[in-house]
Amino acid sequence: MLDLLHRDGFLGTHANFAADMTLVVSILIVVLFTVGFVLARRRRYEAHRWVQTSAALLNLIFVLWMMILPYRDFVVRDWSAGTRPDYFYLMTTAHAIVGLPALLFGLFVVLRANGLMIRRLRFNNYLPYMRVAYGLYMTASLLGILVYVTWFIVVPNPPEFGRALMAGVL
Repeated sequence: MLDLLHRDGFLGTHANFAADMTLVVSILIVVLFTVGFVLARRRRYEAHRWVQTSAALLNLIFVLWMMILPYRDFVVRDWSAGTRPDYFYLMTTAHAIVGLPALLFGLFVVLRANGLMIRRLRFNNYLPYMRVAYGLYMTASLLGILVYVTWFIVVPNPPEFGRALMAGVL
């Protein structure tokens, strides 16, 4: 599996397969959230709940699997060395600053929508909460696309996860 993830990507950039797959799946998640938004507008609330829950869980899996380790290894550990331009670190950190609250707040709304939230944190008027969660997620997704462009198109020395793994960085 690691060999596949660290092979050359399929989008024609300097990214590996894992980064290209993450971008494509992230865009799919954006589409799912938007389909869920449309379903809610059409008052198809049960379908909306299923789509939003699926998208939120898929997003959680991808954040845990494909985003935290690269952030740790190529931003947190590398920032002080300054091997890449400052905008590389700033763009990625901006994505994390917006993305983490989007993820946590979105999961909070999903838990509430599925009746899994403690009574004290329940709410009845979903609309403002869902709008905030959707807006945060769309902003984080746009920043995520900009991170991909920054890492694998703009930066002259893009991170190479496979080599870091082999060198014992991880």
